[in-house]
Amino acid sequence: METGSIPVADLPGGFDLQSTVESGQSYLWRREDGRMYETPRAYGGDAWYYTVLEGEVVRARQRDGLLEWEATTDAEPLLFSLLRLDDDLDAIIDATPDDPLVEEAYQKYRGMRIVRDPFFPCLVSFICSAQMRVSRIYGMQTALAREFGERIEFGGSAYYDFPTPGRLAAATEADLRDLNLGYRAPYVRKTAELIASGEAEPGDVRGRAYEDARDAAKVFVGVGDKVADCVLLFSLGYLQAVPLDTWIRSAIEDHYPHCERGSYAKTSRAIREQFGDEYAGYAQTYVFHYLRN
Repeated sequence: METGSIPVADLPGGFDLQSTVESGQSYLWRREDGRMYETPRAYGGDAWYYTVLEGEVVRARQRDGLLEWEATTDAEPLLFSLLRLDDDLDAIIDATPDDPLVEEAYQKYRGMRIVRDPFFPCLVSFICSAQMRVSRIYGMQTALAREFGERIEFGGSAYYDFPTPGRLAAATEADLRDLNLGYRAPYVRKTAELIASGEAEPGDVRGRAYEDARDAAKVFVGVGDKVADCVLLFSLGYLQAVPLDTWIRSAIEDHYPHCERGSYAKTSRAIREQFGDEYAGYAQTYVFHYLRN
């Protein structure tokens, strides 16, 4: 076992682990106490969380000004990547136009960062997200990992990696429906087949101009504009992406009616401009977490 800690004071703009991993961005982190997505207004907690990435287990908690970690490998570079600890939150917030709702959300959850999840697990998570509460989406991903992922022993406990595309492609639709995926089961299976066969891959999306990347992501089955934006934002680093989910559409209706333009593409451009474009995804994520709570 390797261990270490990262001083939160050294991270530009601070950091809050609980809101980062319990704000509906990621379904790949789990609480050791089993209470993931149970806490209203998730922020400021000191629980242990863990994730599994390509066979490596990483456990982390935030306590006494430190992000402490235990892992099967040197986890510091993994944590910097997965939790975007090198983002300058102060600069990002300063670059966001003055906006009462966004400012209130930034103040309430200061230190929350956008995650950088691996592509395939992120893609599957958001294919499963249609018309689902965050706790249900989380439950589906946990079940997929336990049923089809690699089991890893660490510190006397069992952990499960997210299944590979090949493992999910080999599953039957009935297998996936048994895990409560419902009508999403064939979408997950077909998307896994596309990636496992090499017919489609992350490289087809990554590196394109933002709106081109969103269109390219829709080659995966079950992926429309909103799911594509979630994957671009929470996996591929397109920080300007603003997924138009229920909460953001409510925000547009109540606070930014001038941004409603009738189509996803046009409304998306308008709300991105409202939120400052370059880091609009950060404003969206804070507003989402703030309104949902």
